[in-house]
Amino acid sequence: MNKKYDINSLVIMKKPHACKTNLWRITRCGVDIKLECVNCKRSIMMERIEFEKKLKKVEE
Repeated sequence: MNKKYDINSLVIMKKPHACKTNLWRITRCGVDIKLECVNCKRSIMMERIEFEKKLKKVEE
């Protein structure tokens, strides 16, 4: 499955964040992906391989 995403793309992850939402905004793309929670504005970084495993859907 080919998933296209870029900076400012909204993505839905498989597991929800502690604030009960699974909607994230991508703020950095590279070897590492930086995500910001849309609900509580917390940010996390993860490796691209880990991100692609945990990614459920890319919002349009």
